[in-house]
Amino acid sequence: MHEIDFSQAKREGKGFQFPGEFEITAVGNASAGLPTRVPQLLERAGLHVLHETVKHRHSGGGNYVSVTVSFRCTDREQYDSAHAVLRADPDIRYTM
Repeated sequence: MHEIDFSQAKREGKGFQFPGEFEITAVGNASAGLPTRVPQLLERAGLHVLHETVKHRHSGGGNYVSVTVSFRCTDREQYDSAHAVLRADPDIRYTM
């Protein structure tokens, strides 16, 4: 597998810039109360959640819900931990 070279993107100021505000979407069971739980999980992981940005949308069949929220983090490790903490929840299928 060929390794990706991010050096040009870094020189041009593209890609992730830390510290910063980022958006994450978690998709999971509609009956699990995820619009409330997702921000709580992120806060417990030590992230600064921007509560005014929380939005959710139900799937066409009503079985799933996607929850999108913005948060602040200081480094890549915090960003990665946001995905990890959400993916560890049994009611969350995946994150984006």
